[in-house]
Amino acid sequence: MHFAMPPRKTSRPPPYARNQGSIIAIPPALKNLLRRDKLRLVVVGILGFLGIVWLLGRRGGNSQGVAWTAAHIPKVAIGSGAPVVIVTVIDPKADPSWTQRIKSNREEYAKRHGYLTFFPTDDQYPLRGSPATWSRVPAIRHAMTLYPGSTFFWYLDATALIMTPSLAIHTHLLTPARLESLMITNAPVVPPDSVIKTFSNLKGDRIDFVVTQDKEGLAPSSFVIRNGEWAKYFLDAWFDPIYRSYNFQKAESHALEHIVQWHGTILAKLALVPQNMLNAYASGPASLKDGQFKEGNLVATFPGCDKDARDCAKEQQTYFDVLERTKT
Repeated sequence: MHFAMPPRKTSRPPPYARNQGSIIAIPPALKNLLRRDKLRLVVVGILGFLGIVWLLGRRGGNSQGVAWTAAHIPKVAIGSGAPVVIVTVIDPKADPSWTQRIKSNREEYAKRHGYLTFFPTDDQYPLRGSPATWSRVPAIRHAMTLYPGSTFFWYLDATALIMTPSLAIHTHLLTPARLESLMITNAPVVPPDSVIKTFSNLKGDRIDFVVTQDKEGLAPSSFVIRNGEWAKYFLDAWFDPIYRSYNFQKAESHALEHIVQWHGTILAKLALVPQNMLNAYASGPASLKDGQFKEGNLVATFPGCDKDARDCAKEQQTYFDVLERTKT
């Protein structure tokens, strides 16, 4: 009778087997030394981290050396500041006397209605070779950080004049009821035949971006943004380096048309209003229906008067004269 033999054990273990005989015994004294070195490294790392945190706190601290942590950052409620901040970007190479007249035009209007003004220059922002007109986007974002309690930020090109100072824009245009009565609904975003149209069921209290069209497209030489998280998202999206690198024919204007038509989250917050409510043209491609400036309109804009050897001061002189006569 044959009995099954147990499997034979080989004297050569497989290569992955642990070889007990290969372990080197470490003397207890050396083990203690290694343990102390590890502990020392941990302690040094912790102290280094705490030191970096302390230095950063000192850099962000106030004059008394108190670090600006989240608990120290003041939280300002929107609506606690001036209702409107007027933002106009200035070309530092422009004629200083004309620039001062433009500033005075905004400052006098703002003082009358309890608004604020902000006049950055177009070389303050990292445009990285993009046209200077792009500066209007970070300028609004900049103003929001300076005046976080304000409700509306009205961007107005230096090529425009406020012609009816008695009209307060936040009541003349920006109340929910007024916006609902003026909004152009179910209309092509880019005239005359864009397939993307403005929504027809928006409520005035949901609007965060108010802009006009001229005969050729959206006209962001005068627009209003309501302060808030959506506004920050929108401005950051508009200023995206990808759009600035596209070399749109009309730079930020065509970039705006692009994102409005392709991003429903932006179109859903937009109100198109008649051009003469916010951005009537004294010259240029005005909307055929309501774009030409008439007496009583809030704004007269001279698009392109700062380009192609034109002279804004000369073109606007008649309108400056009108404003001077209304003061007397």
